[in-house]
Amino acid sequence: MKALYAIILSKERDIMPNLLIVVDFQNDFVCGSLGFSGAEALEAPIAAKIEAALAAGDDLAFTLDTHDDQYLSSQEGRLLPIPHCIAGTEGHRLYGKVAEYAARGITFYKPIFGSSALMRHLLDRSYDKIELCGLVSSICVLSNAVICRTAQPEAEIVVDSMATAGPDPEVHRMALEVMRGMQIQVL
Repeated sequence: MKALYAIILSKERDIMPNLLIVVDFQNDFVCGSLGFSGAEALEAPIAAKIEAALAAGDDLAFTLDTHDDQYLSSQEGRLLPIPHCIAGTEGHRLYGKVAEYAARGITFYKPIFGSSALMRHLLDRSYDKIELCGLVSSICVLSNAVICRTAQPEAEIVVDSMATAGPDPEVHRMALEVMRGMQIQVL
């Protein structure tokens, strides 16, 4: 029975699409309370990646940093006392053209850097390749890339350095190096 199950899984894996994950490309991280210069420049490369993924029949996912009006009393809020990505606000919404694709993918709302819902999703599926883009490279992109590597150790995990960024260029560079060290391909 195990051999038959392995054959079925192998055949399913052969036809499994790849996955593109757009991490937290939200107004508050681009032009809002935690926005930074240069974040808006990622809109076109991320939209192009989404278009290519959809054209190829790949799966599309979005993570959304999501807080409530009690954010400042949370552990994160005490350590980063800047309200952001409050559910139902303009800051919580996806930025620019990327927002137009929201209905075409699955959305994972997360109260902290990495998404446990994304982890559960990845444990239930098999992908040959998972690519991440979005914000912020040294926090949420890194956290979710580690989740991808953990949930799918045999998948190719990719982060395109031209489709992610952070407010501090040196920290961004270091985050990309850390990901390389975790066998995540950085383009």
